Amino acid sequence: MTDILRSIEAPINPDIPDLLPGDSVSVHVKIKEGNRERIQEFKGIVLYTHNNGTNSTFTVRRVASNGIGVERTFLTRSPRIDKVVVERHSKVRRARLYYLRDRSGKSARLKQKF
Repeated sequence: MTDILRSIEAPINPDIPDLLPGDSVSVHVKIKEGNRERIQEFKGIVLYTHNNGTNSTFTVRRVASNGIGVERTFLTRSPRIDKVVVERHSKVRRARLYYLRDRSGKSARLKQKF
């Protein structure tokens, strides 16, 4: 039974490193427009991760123009993700960084972990 489930399960994407909440990441996503494909970069902070086998996800938040916050959830095992680059690790004390949604400016900054 478990062999059948493993054969259906999506393969692990080797281009995605272990992500932790508070990491500043750059996610390179393949986007299909008509008949051509390009790579779009989405930079932001990892708010949280869900580790659930094939349904594993991570959510990245960035502040777009005019101070509007944009959150995007990515499937960890998606073939649409070209690569994920971890730019820096931040020191956080919780697993879900929902409080960053209410903050802007200096209070939204996270201390870097060395």
